[in-house]
Amino acid sequence: MRSDTGLTPQAIAIAFEQACLDELAAPKPGNVHLFAAGHRMTADDFVRSAAAAAGPLTAKGAKVGARILGAVEASLAVTNANTNLGIVLLCAPVAAAAERGGDLRPALGRVLDALDRDDADLAFRAITRAAPAGLGRAGRYDVFMPATVSLREAMAEAAGHDRIARQYATVFADIFEQGEPFFAARLASVHDRKLATLALYLGFLAAFPDSHIARKYGPTVAAKICTRAAEIERQVMAAAQLDEVLPTVLAWDAKLKEDGINPGTSADLTVASLFVHRLRSVLPPDGNSD
Repeated sequence: MRSDTGLTPQAIAIAFEQACLDELAAPKPGNVHLFAAGHRMTADDFVRSAAAAAGPLTAKGAKVGARILGAVEASLAVTNANTNLGIVLLCAPVAAAAERGGDLRPALGRVLDALDRDDADLAFRAITRAAPAGLGRAGRYDVFMPATVSLREAMAEAAGHDRIARQYATVFADIFEQGEPFFAARLASVHDRKLATLALYLGFLAAFPDSHIARKYGPTVAAKICTRAAEIERQVMAAAQLDEVLPTVLAWDAKLKEDGINPGTSADLTVASLFVHRLRSVLPPDGNSD
């Protein structure tokens, strides 16, 4: 399912939805998943959001900002909740890059370089519509005001305290240098997609403070979560089957949800890594047909 230059919208949409479903299938502590609901949301909310967002996110030739706003509005229409803002912010430019074809990361770099002020205005509208927890006012490039710079410049301004924004500034370094390669290696080792996805998620959560947690509860709480994630990650990495660690994982999951803590940024990075992995499985590095 390729166009002359890259993947078709249908192929990209399938990869996106499957990545979302893969993430939901793993018991990620603190997040909504198939093993447990949480934060007044269910796994079905995320399934419906993924299906609704897929079309606008992969619209052929659409600007990245239009993809973001369209996907967020479509998701809100079926859930009336912010289920996937971070996912959409990460996956929209990746979808545009997959449409171009060729090696995915260089194509993504070209997409990010081409972002303009219109993309920023549309993305700002999406962010304010989704109203993520902890969203405040900024001294420069406030999302509540008309954009004065490109979307990439606005994201670069926030890159120091927002891990999703940081991806725009680094051509998705966390995804291409950490997340996707780690997942690919882990999946090849354990042959269990749920276990490999759980390890991917915990790897992000242990590597750096989750932006969503830090925004809501501060850096001290976020750092403590990193420490506990690293402890559980070691157990998961030593496991050959999910059942070996499931009780421990679900116990921490319940505790985090009881405390209202949702490592949402780590989950968003997980989906983006899974999306890239699925795209790479159907889009050869040189962009040529099989």
